[in-house]
Amino acid sequence: MMAGRGRTSSAAGGPARHIPVMLSEVLQALKPKDGEIIVDGTFGAGGYTEAILQAANCKVIAIDRDPEAFRLSATLVEAYPERLVTVHARFSEMQDVAAYEAIGAVAGVVLDLGVSSMQLDEAERGFSFMKEGPLDMRMSRQGPTAADVVNTLSEQELTEIISKFGEERRARAIAKAIVARRSEQPIATTGELAEIVVRVLGRKRDETKHPATRTFQALRLYLNDELGELAKGLSSAERLLKAGGRLVVVTFHSLEDRIAKRFFASRSAPPAQPSRHLPRSESETFAPSFRLLNRRPLEPNQREIASNPRARSARLRAAERTASPAHPLDLAALGVPRLGLST
Repeated sequence: MMAGRGRTSSAAGGPARHIPVMLSEVLQALKPKDGEIIVDGTFGAGGYTEAILQAANCKVIAIDRDPEAFRLSATLVEAYPERLVTVHARFSEMQDVAAYEAIGAVAGVVLDLGVSSMQLDEAERGFSFMKEGPLDMRMSRQGPTAADVVNTLSEQELTEIISKFGEERRARAIAKAIVARRSEQPIATTGELAEIVVRVLGRKRDETKHPATRTFQALRLYLNDELGELAKGLSSAERLLKAGGRLVVVTFHSLEDRIAKRFFASRSAPPAQPSRHLPRSESETFAPSFRLLNRRPLEPNQREIASNPRARSARLRAAERTASPAHPLDLAALGVPRLGLST
């Protein structure tokens, strides 16, 4: 099963209920207070937002790129009409969203990354190889689909995507099999793509991770520019948070966590001594813009993993904003993969 944000459960015949990952740890790191403004950049089913609104008499700006998120959580929106503002946007646009709401700075930002449980559980969204559905994978429901990607890009382009975004060692063999299959007929469903990958990689009886996991991850990350969005979102949060404000990030796989780790490390490290041999513009240094709240990422406890297996890969990183200016954004330095380059 692909890693997802939280899980959904339901009583017999009742509506699905979303269970957010590491909720108590998120609230402890965020520490919402009365009168503050918090940004939930990945609203989803509203699990974090609801808990934040219940923890303090604060206001939440809830952002999500998936138009389905707010339709499914209409009751939460109705319950807090004065304290909850929902916005259909990317979290990298949080500065623009805040400006539109006449907000200059906020006290906290929380980002719960990856695909949500609701998206995984809906076969028609095409995110999961565990459910037969159209090969879609679009978080915003706009633009090209994953089917468009696998049926139109070259073998070399597919190899690079699967390798860089899925860290799949046999990316070239999978890309070659995809191209061969689509020459017979277009690849249209999640099941068809999963079958192609399984035929290349094989599957052991005791294997816990499905062979198609990395390929599906790669296509989803590429199609939705999730890693670029993460880096831009972290930078946007850095600029929007007031001094003393807190940034909390929950990641679910190594590529996400690597970017978050590099961001917090680069923003919390003491400035290097400038070289007297370089021009000032080339030796410019920046004071720390964040103070780390946890040196090592927090992980879910065994009780949570037992009740919610999708939480097993979650990692939480958090930091507090200083009064120093924000650092410039460098996508390459943060580890955002670039395509079209030799590997």
